[in-house]
Amino acid sequence: MTQLTDIALTPTPSPRCWALIPCAGTGTRAGAAGPKQYQCLAGRPMVMHTLAAFAEVERLEQTLVVVSADDAFFQTHEALDASFLIAFCGGSTRAASVFNGLNALLAEGAVAHDWVLVHDAARCLITPTQINQLLDACLPDEVGGLLALPLPDTLKTCIAGRVAATLARADKWLAQTPQMFRIGSLLEALELAGDAVTDESSAIEALGLSPKLVPGSAQNFKVTYPEDFQLADAVLHSRMTRQAT
Repeated sequence: MTQLTDIALTPTPSPRCWALIPCAGTGTRAGAAGPKQYQCLAGRPMVMHTLAAFAEVERLEQTLVVVSADDAFFQTHEALDASFLIAFCGGSTRAASVFNGLNALLAEGAVAHDWVLVHDAARCLITPTQINQLLDACLPDEVGGLLALPLPDTLKTCIAGRVAATLARADKWLAQTPQMFRIGSLLEALELAGDAVTDESSAIEALGLSPKLVPGSAQNFKVTYPEDFQLADAVLHSRMTRQAT
C-alpha cells in the first residue's frame, strides 16, 4: 500500500514549454508565387528566420512546425539539419493546423499541463528577447497570455467604404504571437470554438478566461501584403549589419 509520506515526497514534474509554428498557409494575400513563409528575405526563407529566433530560447523543449501533407520545403538539406520537428498534418484553417499540431506534440511526449507557444511563421521579426519576455510573464500565470501592442492609431468603423464611427482606442490592443497557453486547455478551447477563430487567445476567451496581455514590439508584425516584404527585409538586413559590427 502506498504511504501518504511516499505521495508527499513524489516530485511533481515541472511543466515544459513547447513551440508550435503553423506553416500550412498558402499566402494568397501576399501576391507571391507560392506560400509566403518560404519566400526569401535577407538571404533566407522567411520561416527560417522565425525558427532561428526560437532555436535561441533555451527554455523551450522543442519546436514543432505544422505543414500540409504535400509540403516538400523541409526536405532541403538546411531544414534536415535544423533542430525542430516537422508534422505533416496542416489543416485548411489556422485553427485546424494548431489543433492537429497540439495532438502531434502529445504524440511526441508533451502532456496536457505543458505550455505551448503558438507563433505565426510569417512573423519572422520575432526575437529571442521577446519570446523570453512572454515566458517570464506567463509561466507564473494561471491562464497564459500573448504578445500584443497597444493600438497607436485612430480606429474607424466602415459602411460602404465610408466612415461610420470613430472608436475609442484607449483599451484596444493589436494581438500578436507567440500566444502561450496550456496544451490541454488550448485543445479543449479549439475543439469547442471550431475553425472560425483566428487566434488562440480568442478560443481561450470563449472558455470564459482572460489571457494576459504582454507588451510586444511594432517590429513583430505579420508579413501579409506585398509591401510588408520590403519592410521585413530591411529590418532583417539592419539587424545583420549591427551583429556584424
